[in-house]
Amino acid sequence: MADAVNRDEEERRLNELKDFIEDVKNREFPDSYLIAVLHKAQNLYNYLRKDIIYEIATSMNIPVSTIWGVATFYHYFNLEPRGKYVIFVCLGTACYVKGAERILNTLREQLKIDIGQTTDDMLFTLLETRCLGACGISPVMMVNNKVHSQLTPKKVIEIINNYRKA
Repeated sequence: MADAVNRDEEERRLNELKDFIEDVKNREFPDSYLIAVLHKAQNLYNYLRKDIIYEIATSMNIPVSTIWGVATFYHYFNLEPRGKYVIFVCLGTACYVKGAERILNTLREQLKIDIGQTTDDMLFTLLETRCLGACGISPVMMVNNKVHSQLTPKKVIEIINNYRKA
């Protein structure tokens, strides 16, 4: 039963991507929409899978090397799966001075992963950033698009546990 659901979901995503590409191909200068197509693919799959990159290349008649170049150039695109919750720990000066290293170490211990890694259950991905523009409420981390401020190790553990329960 689960395999059938997975196949149906996979087919739905692929059809949605193909429909988007067909719409783009009917516009003026369809190649100029490559980044939009990659965004769509990443939103559907959570990252840019190799087979999907090949599908885009075939459907848009763009060399795989061109797509790969765009996907690796822009920081936004993920070539590896990311967790449901992507955690960015700010390591900018204000956050660092106020204890960002302790926050990062707490996350490493709690999640049992390092920067750039994803938990085995695909729940969390841990990343670093240099500034989230929240220096006045540092140290901070952002989980998906939600900023958590004035962090302490204890507060970080509570936040992570709340995401696990969600």
